[in-house]
This record gives sequence, C-alpha cells and structure tokens, in this order.
Amino acid sequence: MKKIIFVSHCILNTASKVVLYNQREIDAEEALRLKFVSTALNNGIQIVQLPCPEFTLYGSRRWGHVSNQFDNPFFRQHSRKILEPFIQQLKEYLSNDSFQVLGIVGIDGSPSCGVDYTCEADWYGSFEGRHGLQETLDSARLVNRKGIFMDVLTEMLKEEHLDDKVTVRSLYAGEPDKCLDLVR
Repeated sequence: MKKIIFVSHCILNTASKVVLYNQREIDAEEALRLKFVSTALNNGIQIVQLPCPEFTLYGSRRWGHVSNQFDNPFFRQHSRKILEPFIQQLKEYLSNDSFQVLGIVGIDGSPSCGVDYTCEADWYGSFEGRHGLQETLDSARLVNRKGIFMDVLTEMLKEEHLDDKVTVRSLYAGEPDKCLDLVR
C-alpha cells in the first residue's frame, strides 16, 4: 500500500513564501520542514503539493498579509477553484485500497495555510501618510483558528464527506509532533 500525504505548497517550495526577516523563526521552521520532508521520503511516503493561493494571486513580490485581508468572497472563491483538482485526487486515492492517505499538512501562523493558528490584525489601506503605522503593524497576533485557505479546504472536505477520512495537521516549530507523527 502506497502512503500519501498532501502538503502546503511552501513545505516543498520555500521560494513561494513571503520574505521573512526574523532569522530565529526562519531557522526553527526550516529545521522542522527539513526533518518532516526527509522523514516522509525516508519512509517511502509520496508527497502531493497543494497550490499556494497567495502566490497564484499576488506572485512572489507580495507584502505579508493577515488572515482578515483574505477573509473575503474573492479569496475564498480562488481557494476553492485551485483546490478542486486536489479534492478529486483525494477522492480517487481514498477510493482505492492500494493507497493510504495519511493526511494534509498546513503551516501554522500562515494567513492562508494555518491549521490551528493564523495571524490576524485590522490591516487595510495605504501605508503612505498613515499615522501609527508601526502600531498597526505591531497589532498582528497569532490566534487559534484556521487560515482562510485551510478553512475553505476543510469546508470542501465536509461537503464531500471526507472530513472523517482525512486528518488535517500543521507544521509548527513550537509543536513539531503535530506533523511528524503523521510521517513516522
């Protein structure tokens, strides 16, 4: 039986991520990412890469965002559109006894792919001439809820009656076993 895991795009392609500047956080996530991917590959697990909704909408030269900015009908529709072929793949793998779908792994902290944690703030408007810009930027916080892409994905799993068959977990340096337990 072939084991398969679906992962957020940037787990396999970090070039798609928003440029980060906190080196300690970068190093912690990178160490876990490498451990997760190498463990999966060493255990013969096939990896399916989900699309990145931020990259497919805004490209590589985008600003960082918070989930509040993506919680709109346009971003949700885009997410649904790019997830549809992956829901079909999941259904096919789950219908065949030759495969075992281990789950889906997102990236906690992401405004799109957070599973247990996402970042939120009341961000909008232009930076130019904005009073209290630093206070606005500093208002971003990690909250216990899904990012918008993962929220749409879990809605689609429920609609297709797959939510009880597919585990959704996250890669998060602060809680490494959440993802590593799926591939050990």
